[in-house]
Amino acid sequence: MSWNLKGTYFETCNCDVACPCVFLSPPTEGECRVLVAWHVDQGKDGEVALDDLNVAMAITAPGTMVETKWRAALYLDQRASDPQKQALTRIFGGQAGGHPAALASFVEDVLGVASVRIDYRAEGKKRSLAIPDVVSAEIEAIEGQAGGEVTISGHPMCVAPGEPAVVAKSKRLDYTDHHMSWTISDSNGFYSPFAYQG
Repeated sequence: MSWNLKGTYFETCNCDVACPCVFLSPPTEGECRVLVAWHVDQGKDGEVALDDLNVAMAITAPGTMVETKWRAALYLDQRASDPQKQALTRIFGGQAGGHPAALASFVEDVLGVASVRIDYRAEGKKRSLAIPDVVSAEIEAIEGQAGGEVTISGHPMCVAPGEPAVVAKSKRLDYTDHHMSWTISDSNGFYSPFAYQG
């Protein structure tokens, strides 16, 4: 069954700006704690439409990300129907192939899959995500030359291949779930469009 998704994504973690993990180097603090969020503008899994749905994933990696196994929790938009939830779980869980499968290949321990209210916002140079009682995250692009964006492209460890990532800094990342509690600010962020298919 073929599928495709297009939209925007952002991530924020505990590393310094810009995160060394994307260059296959060790994380700033020895362990990476990262939240990744996606908003699907347009998508389809077979005959199942996936437009205007949100997905988030919280990940911990105990060292260099490409050399260690991750623990991850997946959060699905509660507005999704059962067929949509099944499609999103299959895609972002890696069972459907494509780039999400490459990312999922690092996950050793799936902490849970939850259907929750997800408020994803993209406004100018800011990106934010809120899940009640679980996540509050906000990043803002750092200012580059002449007030423009700072971007990196071609980095080997990426969420959105083929897209330059805008370098950002977190206003905050608060996460509490699965016996983990993170309170992070002034740390790394990236955002860009994404396009996946399988």
